[in-house]
Amino acid sequence: MKQRILFVCLGNICRSPAAEAMLRVVVEREGLADSVVIDSAGTYGGHSGELSDPRMRRAASARGIAMTHRARQVREEDFERFDMVVAMDDNNYEALFRLAPDREAQQKIFRFREFLRHHPDWSYIPDPYYEGHEGFELVLDLLEDGCETLVELIRNKI
Repeated sequence: MKQRILFVCLGNICRSPAAEAMLRVVVEREGLADSVVIDSAGTYGGHSGELSDPRMRRAASARGIAMTHRARQVREEDFERFDMVVAMDDNNYEALFRLAPDREAQQKIFRFREFLRHHPDWSYIPDPYYEGHEGFELVLDLLEDGCETLVELIRNKI
């Protein structure tokens, strides 16, 4: 059975599409690409249709990660389509909780920090939008850490 994972940040132009792209790379490397459906969205729809932030695309590309996702806003039906809805920070976690149509849907919502193993001091994935290059690199480091953990969970579920 395929595992369906949706990553969510505010505008869906930095963190969540990077998480989507990072997880795609990791599941491909582990031979699990056919077992996982991955997408991303934002709680804010102002960037809908746009490509990811060019600074994030450059930082990801330097690591061999292609980001082709176009931003979209979270929809109520996402709670039916996905097994896990993973928020990048507490603000988006709370927004998802309010958007969820029922308790069953709320049980699908996770914080990305729950999957961090090698960065225990981070309680959220910081938004690099107003940061320099180092902010984008940090986010990619955190996402790689959490995606490795997610792949182990996926492997155990299939």
